[in-house]
Amino acid sequence: MSLMIASLNSGSNGNCYYVGNETEAIFVDAGLSCRETERRMKGLGLEMGLVRAIFISHEHADHITGMAGIAKKWKIPVYITPATHHKCSFALPPEWMLPFQPHIPIQVGGLHVHPFPKHHDGCDPHSFTISGNGVSIGVYTDIGKPCDHLIEHFRRCNAVFLEANYDEVMLDTGRYPIHLKNRIRNGRGHLSNRQALDLFIKHRSVFLSHVLLSHLSKENNDPELVRSLFQEHAGSTEVTIASRYNASKVITVHAHAGHESPSLFLAKPRKEQQMALF
Repeated sequence: MSLMIASLNSGSNGNCYYVGNETEAIFVDAGLSCRETERRMKGLGLEMGLVRAIFISHEHADHITGMAGIAKKWKIPVYITPATHHKCSFALPPEWMLPFQPHIPIQVGGLHVHPFPKHHDGCDPHSFTISGNGVSIGVYTDIGKPCDHLIEHFRRCNAVFLEANYDEVMLDTGRYPIHLKNRIRNGRGHLSNRQALDLFIKHRSVFLSHVLLSHLSKENNDPELVRSLFQEHAGSTEVTIASRYNASKVITVHAHAGHESPSLFLAKPRKEQQMALF
């Protein structure tokens, strides 16, 4: 009983996260070009043909750059809220787009995807928890501050992609103009190392086996700094940095014996509609 996960890229230059089982997978965000996405998938030994859906968290370019190209070439439906789609710099044909609503789960084969709203400066931003095979994976980036929804979902996870965007001292003393510094730390921007660590220490489950620290700032963070912060408190949880330059390794996340599937709280899932579209 397991799921496989990987970060194809994580940062302001592009974000794409893979979650799958042996027969189907999804992307959360598509911030790399179609060609680069294919290249990185091949390098990881993962098959594009298994990807059944793309879930878009919000409209910023580093999350949607490859969305249309991937959807068109591979005939993959894109789950996106109408407000987010309206704000995209390019339109999707209606037959590629499937709307979703917060707190209403979507079934993609054996995967259950549960969207919920988050604090970010997109027009309608969402995070996602993906469950299947007794395993629950969180994709929690681009978060201005933790909310009750995030805490509830975080507590259920076997593995998470968790934003640790900036070190507060590095941001304060760095070269960014004050308006950009304020945008990052105003509660609708990004999660600091300290905020992410606080969430991790207070709310992780006993069965959280992996945390992939994600969306690190190139200017205002240091991978070894944030790794050491988390490693001190990690216990049995494996700490990985999701790079802004390369794909991560493929990680197999196993169900924890004695704990029921976190997907049980995803009642009455809405089944995928891909076959009706293509």
